[in-house]
Amino acid sequence: MTRKAFTAIVLSLLALAACRSNRTASEPSAPVRPFKMVEIPSLIDSQEAFNEFLLDHFWDNVLDTSKKGFRSDSLYIAGIEKGEFEQAFSNYTLVLDNNPIQNAYKAMEKLFGKAELYNRADTSSNLYTSLVEIAERYLYDPNSPVRNEEYFLACAKSASASERLSEVERMKFAHFAGRCSLNRPGTQAADFVFTDKDGRNRSLYSIKADHTVLFFSNPGCTACKAIIETLNNSEKVGSMLDSGELAVVNVYIDEDVAAWRSYMPIYSEKWYNGYDANLVVRSEDLYDARAIPSLYLLDRDKKVILKDAPEEKLFAALEKL
Repeated sequence: MTRKAFTAIVLSLLALAACRSNRTASEPSAPVRPFKMVEIPSLIDSQEAFNEFLLDHFWDNVLDTSKKGFRSDSLYIAGIEKGEFEQAFSNYTLVLDNNPIQNAYKAMEKLFGKAELYNRADTSSNLYTSLVEIAERYLYDPNSPVRNEEYFLACAKSASASERLSEVERMKFAHFAGRCSLNRPGTQAADFVFTDKDGRNRSLYSIKADHTVLFFSNPGCTACKAIIETLNNSEKVGSMLDSGELAVVNVYIDEDVAAWRSYMPIYSEKWYNGYDANLVVRSEDLYDARAIPSLYLLDRDKKVILKDAPEEKLFAALEKL
């Protein structure tokens, strides 16, 4: 994140805070507060240090346990207007993306650990449960443009053991944590066999390329068609496919093979197009394809670089290869 972008974020938060001045006298007397951004030390003079500092200290003013007793209800989260709090979380996802994914995961672990401690210090606060709810919507909802299961995994693990949640909720998040643990970035993607239109079987690991786009798609899927068109229209992708630097493995993992065959003219002949004849991807929990389309980016050794990535992030990553 550049200093210009950071300034824009601060200004947007200040604008949200200004809107709070219009509260009526009939509102509860518990104190409220704006989201207060941390001050950046003047000694920080590199982009890397700037990103790292924000990653570790973004929530410091919110999670200060010496400051408690704020209004906590359907409109306020630990004294901060819900919309303002959500905007801050949205901004934080940009901070996460500007740091190495391992560091971002650790920062999310610390965030939920500190949020749990804050709620122990202020038992009337809704900060922890609200943070979990927002993280689920932003990071785990299949339709979220900022979804990231690696970031959400830290939340799910914390929530699965939290005394703030019911047993049913803890079980739900334990299930989410298990699903998010499949094919994590930096680990080897699960291998499987798929069948092409001529009945030949191939395995994912038999495809040789510097990078592989693994694309779970369905015939007739509007979002899938848009991704297909973008990949086909990209000169960079076309050049990499021709040189063998990139492979696209496009696999149908459901049962209607006749529908898949009827869609064959839509798929590029430069791709490896197939279907999961034995339905092992879903039945053996090899991949958590919660929604279609689902996109992965793998390296030469089939290690995961991007997992179930929003298409914009995948396209941006391909342009940088």
